[in-house]
Amino acid sequence: MRRRHLPLLAAATAFTFGRPALAQESWPTRPVRIVVTFPPGGSSDIVARVLAEVLAQRLPQRLLVDNRPGAGGTLAAAHVATQPPDGYTLMLSNTAPIVTSPPIYPQSGYDPVASFTHVAYLGATPLVIMVNPRLVPATDLAGLVAWIKAQRSPPAYGSSGAGSVHHIFGEALMARTGAQLTHVPYRGSSPMLADLLGGAIPLAFDTLPQNVDNIRSGRLRAIAVTSPIRQPMAPELPTTADAGFPGLVAENWLGLSAPAGLPAPIVAKLHAEVTAALTLPLVQQRWNELGIAVRPMTPAEFTAFVAEEVRTVGGAVRALGITAQ
Repeated sequence: MRRRHLPLLAAATAFTFGRPALAQESWPTRPVRIVVTFPPGGSSDIVARVLAEVLAQRLPQRLLVDNRPGAGGTLAAAHVATQPPDGYTLMLSNTAPIVTSPPIYPQSGYDPVASFTHVAYLGATPLVIMVNPRLVPATDLAGLVAWIKAQRSPPAYGSSGAGSVHHIFGEALMARTGAQLTHVPYRGSSPMLADLLGGAIPLAFDTLPQNVDNIRSGRLRAIAVTSPIRQPMAPELPTTADAGFPGLVAENWLGLSAPAGLPAPIVAKLHAEVTAALTLPLVQQRWNELGIAVRPMTPAEFTAFVAEEVRTVGGAVRALGITAQ
């Protein structure tokens, strides 16, 4: 009797324990959410929507973009960290919620490395230092620093939110030059740019690509880019090093992450699909328009990259002593 039932027991065991593997292999069987830590209109949102459109053509399900701004991206990141690791909730991760915001919001409730599966690196884009030319006469970085120091009270600068790379760059600029500024955080780049163009604030830091048109039209004046090298889309703009401030560098990187514990087969499939998507002419054109530079990374390399960013850049943020207000 025992021998006769052994094959049946083996078959039943294989069926019972094989179901999760089969579910992973067939992923996705329903729509997938990509949570964006900033409101619509910014570079993170644009990247998420391009990725969602392209991946939906490669996968058998739709990908939906879910914007959840607030607290430097930590609200969205905390939400994603608590979701089931089944591949149906992803995050358009970036410098803010993973690197710069956690030291500022220590009660965020997640670990930027351990709470996530970091799946794919999507690239990085530099910032541009911009002023409203009707309010600020400076045309170079040294002149801007001198203008700031000459004001009776610290001028306001805008960022896409407390803890954003824009905010941290402003703090680093003050620490480097001794110039004093007042930080005005916005819920994303779009409202910040509206105030900059309208004259409510005299200067701001933001990603370069979405501001090129305003710079070329003269509505905004670009002072310098924060990348190590000049940018092909605006080669006339000096880097901060060209302007006499070497080492004052800031870039916003973008990636695709999921809750910790995402099964290896889904990680491999998602990484392969994203990697293939990044080679498509449509995606490469949009990335070039956004000024995003890509370098290939495996999931393990991306995770190591995140850990190093948290250690170095996150450590610098802690040293600046910035706290949420």
